[in-house]
Formats: sequence, C-alpha cells, structure tokens
Amino acid sequence: MNKSAGVLLGIVVAIGAISAGGAWYTGTKLEGVLNTSIANANKELQAALVGSNGTASLELVSLERHVFSSTAHYRLKGEGEMFGEAPVELLFVDHVEHGPLPFSRLMSLKWLPVLATSHYELERTPTTEKWFAAAKDKSPLTGVVNIGYDNATNGTLQLLPLDVALDDKSSLKFSGLNLDVAASAQAQKVKADGYMDSLTLSTVAEDQTPVKVELNGLTLASNLTKSTYGYYTGENTVELTDSKTTFGAKQSVLGFKKFEMKNQTEESGTSASGRADYKVGEVTLNGKAVGSAQMAMSLKNLDIPATMSLMQIYQTKLQPYERAAAEAAAAGEPTPELVLTPAEEAQVKTGLEKLLAAGPQVALENLSFNTANGESRANLVLDLTKPQSMDLPSDQLTQQLIALLDVNVKVSKPMLVDLLSVQSQIDGQTDAKLIADQATATADMCGSMAVGTQLAKLEDNNIVAKLHYANNQVEFNGQKMTVEEFVGFLMSKFGGNVAVE
Repeated sequence: MNKSAGVLLGIVVAIGAISAGGAWYTGTKLEGVLNTSIANANKELQAALVGSNGTASLELVSLERHVFSSTAHYRLKGEGEMFGEAPVELLFVDHVEHGPLPFSRLMSLKWLPVLATSHYELERTPTTEKWFAAAKDKSPLTGVVNIGYDNATNGTLQLLPLDVALDDKSSLKFSGLNLDVAASAQAQKVKADGYMDSLTLSTVAEDQTPVKVELNGLTLASNLTKSTYGYYTGENTVELTDSKTTFGAKQSVLGFKKFEMKNQTEESGTSASGRADYKVGEVTLNGKAVGSAQMAMSLKNLDIPATMSLMQIYQTKLQPYERAAAEAAAAGEPTPELVLTPAEEAQVKTGLEKLLAAGPQVALENLSFNTANGESRANLVLDLTKPQSMDLPSDQLTQQLIALLDVNVKVSKPMLVDLLSVQSQIDGQTDAKLIADQATATADMCGSMAVGTQLAKLEDNNIVAKLHYANNQVEFNGQKMTVEEFVGFLMSKFGGNVAVE
C-alpha cells in the first residue's frame, strides 16, 4: 500500500505540474514548450519530494505532430523508500487537440476558444498490468486539460473504480476519485476539488485476525497561491463522512464520523506561518458513541530565507548521508562520517542564527477529547530565540534557546471513567455496575497518584498540571523555582531521589 501511495503521489504531482506549467502551441513549437513544461515539472517534483527519501523525474519519450492534433508519450521514473524496494517506471500517452476549437469541445457545446485540449492516460505496462485488470482493462488514470490563450488551465483527473486482490490475504475495493483542477498562468494560483465515494481494504493483522478499513465520503479541496519564494501558500481541506475499522479476535468496530482536516499557510514579507486543525465529530465503538476529539497546531515567525538555506544543506548533504548510512547498515559496514566543508558549516550556523533571531513559535493550541461526562484538554506554547552563542554548553544553550514554554494539562476524571468503561466492554465485561465501580476506582487512583507525586493537582473533578518557563524561572503547579531546582525535582521523581544543590 505504501508503494502504491507513493506512486500515486508521483503521478498526481507530475501530471499536475505539466498541465499547469506550460502553454501548448501547435505544430513545431509544441516540442520546445513540452520540454520547458517537463523541466518545470521536474522542479516541482523535486520540491514535493523533499524529505521523502525518494526521487522522481519525468521525460518526453516521443512526439508525433499532425495538423490538428499531436500525440506525446511521457515516462515517469521514481525510486527510493516511498516507491518501494525497486524503482518504478510509468508511461503516459497524451493526445493533444490543437485550438482554437478542439473537436471534443465542439461536441460538448463548449465553443469558447482555447489554445489546446489535452487528453492523457496511464499506459499499460508490466508494472501497471494489475491496475488495468482491476479497472476492467481500462486505463485506471485519465484526465483532460484545457489550456487557454492566457496560459491558464482547467480540467479533470479521474481514477477509475478498482476491485482487486492485492495478495492471497488482502483485497481493495475503490469507488474511484474525480478531481477538478484549475490554474492560472504558470500555476501562480491553483484550485482543486475532489471526491471519492468509498474505499474498502480487507487484510489480516500480524496475529492473523481479519482487519477491514472502510472509508466513505471523502472530499478534497485546495486553494493555493505561489509565494514569492516559489512554494505554495493557502488552504487545504480533507473531509471524511465516516470510517470504520474492524479488528481483533472479537472483530470490534472503531468508527469515526465527520472527520475534518484543514491546514493553512501564509507569508508576510520574509516570514511564514501555518496552522493545522483536526476534528472528529464522533468516535464510536461497536456502534456506541464514545466521544469527540479536536487538535490544533500552529507555527509562527518562521524565517523563510533561513529555512530555505538549511533545507538546501539537508537536500545536498544530509539526505545523501542518510541513504549512505542506511546502505552501510544493510551491508553490515561501519557508518560513514558526515563531513561538512567550512563553507557549509558556516551556512548551517548562519541559517540557524537567522531562524532563531526571528523568534519562531511552535504551539499545540488544543488537544482535547470529550465524552458524555467530561472533557480533557492540553495545550503547549514554545517560543524560541537566538542565544548569545551557539557554542555554549548544552545546558546553557537550552536555557537561552527557550524564551517561553507554557504547558497546561487537564484530565477529567469523569471522562476517564467513560473511557475505562469502554475498555472493560472491549475486554468482555457485561456487569454495568461492576464496570462503573471499577472505572471510578481506577480514575480515583490515577488522581491520587498524580497528586501524591506532586506532578498534578486536583481541581474539582479534574487532574490538572501547569508548567510555565520564562527568563530562567520555572513555575510548576503554582510553585516558583529555578531551572536547577525544577530539574532536581523531576530527577527526584524519576531518577532515584537525586539531591538538588
């Protein structure tokens, strides 16, 4: 499945980059424009795969030019961890109708002139043979792109329904997916909307018990704008009506309803920010409502030039080193040494200093779970700053790096009782009173242990812990202390009663 997901990502990125990136011209101009578009597509692929331990490239294999149409063939190559153990090679054919009035648009009563209309599809090869068989001998991936005279594009991408046995213990049933994409010239603005009705994966766990994952009503939406630094900012949304996972010897069913994921990125001058929000409207177990969940994370004040400089070192030095280290480990050889030139070391140091000087903030704004009788919640804020020197001892460096740390945790005892009761039901207990009594006793014990260790306090029916750090001063659950005193306190609880000087 990981390999298929990696292949699919490569396909979508490559096709999207070609479709959005270039202007189609008729006749002899087409090949040059195609080559330019493919070069841009390869840049987009390289950017999309940063940090993935994978590489991909697209090339024009052949081009047949005619008066009213042309036919192009492409090859997409992918290798690395995300594509599986062996390199992947996929072939595409593209039938290009020349403008201003392509025949297919006339037949559909679309008379607005366009530069060209592209009809592309995945070709049958030994690699894709099973995909074609699962799609009833049709190309499992097809698409249409209309290119305007202003070089803007709009079109559709379609993944056909699949029904296939992945191996002797696994099968996949997929309703298909439709994606509408529109882009301005040079893909400065991109908008996409997609929908999948259903997907069902049946397999077995390591203990050989059956596992079934069912997804229903998947909606995708993106509204992006290319920033001045070449990456996309904007909003991406994923919504899922419901999902069910059947697992275990007793074939328990864990369900999620109204799942929503939104991420948003913005750029202001040389600074970037972003946030991600996740929501599950209802969590169920064996058809019974358990609760709901939310999570929100944010990143602020990220210096873009410094980040891009550090990313360049990561791509050129760390990624090759990681691959070499993995190959050495697999061969039973010593791990190679990571060597940076003086210029590269200076680049890393300068990049880190600029990054920290901007005062980046990382926050877990909300992590919460609600049940019928209570809510538990946690949040964290971490502000970083530039230290006096990057060469300080590690303990001093850490203190100077952290400008602010704020952590708040609230665990609802009634919510614990609800969750412990659910666990007892999973374990097969049926006596409602016994389940409630055991859950209440366990929740009370958790509260007593937290209070007894001084790691938390009881406030009403909530187990509460609060940590605040700034200006080398710690406040933990209302008690102020120095950093050294706080470290000593933690070591006394977890490290064998180490004395604090």
